[in-house]
Amino acid sequence: MTRGNSRTSFSIPPVSDMTQTLAASPVASRQSQVATTAASILMCPPDHFGIEYEINAWMDVDNPCDTKKARVQWATLKQTLEKLGARIELINPERHPDLVFSANAGLVKGRTFIPSRFLHPERQGEEKYWQAWFANAGFEIAELPEEVFFEGAGDALFAGETLFGGYGFRTERSAYDTIEKIIDSPIVRLELRDERFYHFDTCFCPLDETQAIYFPGAFTDESIAALKKHLVCHAVPEEDAVKFACNAVVIDRNVVLQSGCAATEEMLARIGFTPHTVDMSEFRKSGGSSKCLTIRLN
Repeated sequence: MTRGNSRTSFSIPPVSDMTQTLAASPVASRQSQVATTAASILMCPPDHFGIEYEINAWMDVDNPCDTKKARVQWATLKQTLEKLGARIELINPERHPDLVFSANAGLVKGRTFIPSRFLHPERQGEEKYWQAWFANAGFEIAELPEEVFFEGAGDALFAGETLFGGYGFRTERSAYDTIEKIIDSPIVRLELRDERFYHFDTCFCPLDETQAIYFPGAFTDESIAALKKHLVCHAVPEEDAVKFACNAVVIDRNVVLQSGCAATEEMLARIGFTPHTVDMSEFRKSGGSSKCLTIRLN
């Protein structure tokens, strides 16, 4: 991974101007299976989203996002999730280009929120906004030591009651020692080895408490063995993985994922899930997709 200094800011018009776009945005999906239990999801409007620095293998300040297109894509994702029964809450957008990736806010367990400790200084300014939002929403805040790096639901994902924790690029393995005590539950620790998949949620997606989709090439052999002890793991091909097919949002038996991942869509349908596709091309330039733009509150 490379790190760089800030350059030009590519700002998107404020969310107050997005109503017309949202109403006009088509939802690209197959037959809908509306959620039977309401999913509560927190998102951040992309008012200030842009590629202003380089802190992962995908970011290139010379390949800026199309802000108008990003605005439509974000609105389409929100509309798709709402159509599937999700209740969307919004945090006020601040002048941080990556605040839009709300999965990195922290980890939610019941009414406890464990805030992230970002590795890169470029993102550390986001921490206070997430902590304030969750505190105001009535969550108990359980902070990690300042010297430990942890990047929230980008690296820690529940499958049922079991927490799977990725580490190697953004999150330190030692962070899970403290988190394990906070949630009072064992954590399955999994090492990432491919810098293209710097966050766990870019290469792994739990579908329910028993199965998940994943890209094997992102993990060490030991981690693959650990995963398979706990879950039925369905491998996605590299062609789909690099489009962030695993960076998907699951609502009951519905899976919202990047368009153009035909093999993964077919696999999901074969095992009893309904895929709903959205184009997240502008956010992929920054190293994220659908899941990165959301954090589940329940």
